[in-house]
Amino acid sequence: MKRMHLHVSVPDLGRSIRFYETLFGAPPTIVKADYAKWMLDDPHVNFAISQRKRAVGVDHVGIQVETAAELAELSGRLKAAGEQTLDQQAATCCYAKSNKSWVSDPAGIRWETFFTFGEATTYGEDIDVTETPAAAACCGAPKAAADACC
Repeated sequence: MKRMHLHVSVPDLGRSIRFYETLFGAPPTIVKADYAKWMLDDPHVNFAISQRKRAVGVDHVGIQVETAAELAELSGRLKAAGEQTLDQQAATCCYAKSNKSWVSDPAGIRWETFFTFGEATTYGEDIDVTETPAAAACCGAPKAAADACC
C-alpha cells in the first residue's frame, strides 16, 4: 500500500513536535536533533518536519512505496508525464536509505517518490543538485532541479 508523504520545514522543532503530537494524538516515531517523523495509519501518511536552513513551510510532497517494483512503476509514470525527473539510488536522506525519483509538477511543486530499505545514522547531505545532479546525496529534486530535502 502506498503512503502519502509530506515534509514541512519548521522554525522551532520542539514547538512543532508538541503541536503535531497533539494534532495526531501520537508521538513521532523518529526524533532527531533536527528532524521528526510520524508514520501514521490514520491518516495513512509519512509526515516529517525538520529545522534545517530551509524556507519555512511545505518543502515537498510525495508517495512512499513498499517495493522497488512500485517505485519503478511510479517513476515510469513521472517520465511518461513528460516532466524532467531525477533518480537517486541508495540515497542517505532523513536518517534513511532510499531509492527515489523526483519531479517538479507544472506548478513547481516538488514531488518525491521513494522506496526506503534501511535506516541511516545521519540526516544526509543537502547539496545543490543544479550543480551536481549525479552526485545528489540527500533529497535532491528538480526545481526543475533545485532546493529539495526529504
